[in-house]
This record gives sequence, C-alpha cells and structure tokens, in this order.
Amino acid sequence: MDYSKEITRYLSLEKEIIDALSTEDINRGLNEIVSAYDLEGTIYIFGNGGSAATASHYANDFNKGISEYTQKKFRFICLNDNVPTIMAIANDIGYDEIFRFQLRGRLREGDLVIGISGSGNSKNVINALEYTKECGIRTLGITGYDGGKVKQMVDVSMHVPIKNMQISEDIHMIFDHLMMSVLYEVWGIAGH
Repeated sequence: MDYSKEITRYLSLEKEIIDALSTEDINRGLNEIVSAYDLEGTIYIFGNGGSAATASHYANDFNKGISEYTQKKFRFICLNDNVPTIMAIANDIGYDEIFRFQLRGRLREGDLVIGISGSGNSKNVINALEYTKECGIRTLGITGYDGGKVKQMVDVSMHVPIKNMQISEDIHMIFDHLMMSVLYEVWGIAGH
C-alpha cells in the first residue's frame, strides 16, 4: 500500500497552519512563562488525553531541559501527572473538578496557570481557569479548533486555527520546543 498521497496532504496542511500562526501570540505566551520564572512563581499546567501528555512534556522540558543550565529553576507542576489524586477527585467529587480542586488554596501572586484544550471547551480546564481568574492569577490557554471558551477567557492565548485534533496537538508540542529553543538561544545556552 502506498500512503504517499495522504502523507503529503497531512504534511502540507501542517505547513499551511504553521505559516498561519501568530508569532505575536507565541511571544506573549513565552513572556508569561518567563515572567512567572522571574517572579519565582509556580507554573501549573494541565490537559486531558493528548493534551495531558503535552502538559507533562512542557513540565519536563522546562523543569529539566532548560533548568539543567540555569541557576534559578522553573517551577512547573503538571496537574494531570498524579493519577491517584485525579482518580480520587473524579470519583469523590467529579471529573469536572480534577484541576480546579488541585489549585484551590495554592495559587499565589506571580503564579501562572496554563490550560491546554484542543477544542477549547474541556469543562475541567474551563473550571480551573475560571477559578484562577477569580484569584487574580494570570492565565495562558493553548487551544485548537476555534479556541472555544478557553481562548475567550484567558489573559493570553496560543491558538492553532484548525479543526483537526492531530495537527492542533502537533503544533502545541511545536510551541513547547520553539519556546524552549528561543530561551536556549536568548539565554546563551550553548549546544542546543
């Protein structure tokens, strides 16, 4: 079987969407992350499914990847990484509360909360971002499709303008590696 035509179509669409991205929005998102770093704030990040894997990857890349080369460390906490906690909250309270519950009583000035949702309409992500806004803490949303409610409610949005979950999630990871690479370059971290 020759899948070349379908492969080419997918890659062409990915390139088209990359070209449509807002560098200004990515720049604003990176500035939010660096601001929290400068203030020694905690950066909470989370998502569901593929977005959960992406959130874990961001935490890894900033907590180890960049922080390996800096005296001061990033303080990323991925709220979807503790499966027993998530299951207890989901079972005892409700799945829509798995992120908000973990943020209650923890947020401090200088923190940043990052919600990742391909559709922009994941109820548990929205609930956590609403709570964060009530606390006066900065929010960053990473979305696809039309951005949904998440894009409308956050302080800064990094949006992938396509109704395709795979390409949205691909580019959410590109955001991670792009921002990491920019910091390596700007902060003079050699060999990356």
